[in-house]
Amino acid sequence: MIFAVLAAMLTIGSCTDDLDQKPVIGIPTETVYGSVEGYRSVLAKIYASYSIIGAERGGGSADMSTNKGQDILRTMFYLQECPTDAAAYKYNSGDNLQNITYMKWDPTDVWVSDAYYRLYYVIALANDFLRNSSEGKIAAFSDAEKEIIRGYSLEARFMRAFTYAYVLDLFRQGPMVTEDSPTTSFMPEAYDGKKLYDFIIGEIDEIAPLLPAQPEYPRAGQGAAYALGARVALNGEVYTGTPHYTESIGYCKKVMALGYSLEQDFTKLFNADNDKRTNEIIFAFASDNANSATWGSATNIIMGSCPTKGEVAAARGIGTGWGSFTTRGEFIDLYDDGDKRFLFYTDDQEQYFDGSIEAQDRGYWCAKWTNLDDNGRQACQTDVGVNTDYPIFRLSEIYLTAAEAVLRKGEGMSRAEALDLINEVRKRAYGDDSGKISDTQFQPEFILDERGREFVYELMRRSDLVRFKRFTTKDYVWQWRGGVIDGMAVDDKLNIYPIPQSELSANTNLKNEHY
Repeated sequence: MIFAVLAAMLTIGSCTDDLDQKPVIGIPTETVYGSVEGYRSVLAKIYASYSIIGAERGGGSADMSTNKGQDILRTMFYLQECPTDAAAYKYNSGDNLQNITYMKWDPTDVWVSDAYYRLYYVIALANDFLRNSSEGKIAAFSDAEKEIIRGYSLEARFMRAFTYAYVLDLFRQGPMVTEDSPTTSFMPEAYDGKKLYDFIIGEIDEIAPLLPAQPEYPRAGQGAAYALGARVALNGEVYTGTPHYTESIGYCKKVMALGYSLEQDFTKLFNADNDKRTNEIIFAFASDNANSATWGSATNIIMGSCPTKGEVAAARGIGTGWGSFTTRGEFIDLYDDGDKRFLFYTDDQEQYFDGSIEAQDRGYWCAKWTNLDDNGRQACQTDVGVNTDYPIFRLSEIYLTAAEAVLRKGEGMSRAEALDLINEVRKRAYGDDSGKISDTQFQPEFILDERGREFVYELMRRSDLVRFKRFTTKDYVWQWRGGVIDGMAVDDKLNIYPIPQSELSANTNLKNEHY
């Protein structure tokens, strides 16, 4: 079952004020939670809230009030990719992305605010679900129905931990609200990076063994939970000041023990039939043009990274490209000849900018993502949305995460084993052994570059650059960083996004130390 399709069954509004932590549900609670199908529909809404913003195709009826009215995945793309070397946005003034593009944001930025409130919206949905799935609340259900609802509760807890992980990565702090928190007249405690980290890891360790090892796609199972643990622990030193690389390796090994395998055709991981790639895709957010169409999620990437040339759009399986973002020139230099992951449209394009970042003929267009099926045909009409799912966790990330954690002195895997994992990814990338690296080449800078090549537009570039101390420093500079064409080092405070000013006013427990 495609969970996003079920989201149309339920529209849930939101109150984001810290003194009111209960989402407003448009159907009486006793009706929503009066049947197993009702619980299923709310769980579907929790999943779907990453990809869509309302019940109508394209999000015509928004589920909460925000500045720009876009889904989480599109908003996260702007925060995770657009400040980096991987993306050069073309319509900055029209979309209020100047400060993100040039790394000049502050606590009043509209996209930072939207990300914050949308993430906490999902947390509120999950908490409401968990309040209504306690043993006392489900006492009237049959034993079989209780077991189903308990399983749904594990998924809701995963989605809450997954969402808190984005709060941790973006903001390094946030109000802690759970199903046990009061729902009115309550000012939540501010959790710092360590407290958020400990909460997320504690949830993963408790729920992961209880989730199914082979879940129904695209729902979360053990692999998704352990993959989340691997990612969070890899960044643990950034979040807490204490290394957690051994823990990251442990989570990676648990994922690998579940029997996933690399998909040998890299392009099929990002086409409209990628729901068939469950051998490698561990967790994804589904897209369905007919039932859960969206202007965000993979639609934003496919149409946004395509120029407005009809023949190029047709080759991507869409009616028209938006011409929204190219790469910056430095990112292209990561690739070597023979790397089949070099999937960029370069005709009539210059790699580097010699003027405005909004110039359509500057930068290369990423062609990695398409709306084509496995037979190369357009999968659906793209009046609103594509049929391409958004992979969140893939096995190749687990391989490269384990390898990096070994390089950073984590225990539980040998250096030789880690190198073998890298070379498995490289063999897929080159189609043969020509891309394999030696032990001498197995160095931190190589890992950062390899992750760039492997995960372009998969919401990791900013996090990776921060972890390697390359996001703000002079050690690696790309064009238009800091708002100047040649790029410049910027203030280290920009490694962390600020809590929105409106939230600081609502919850005095929060503060932006460096803003």
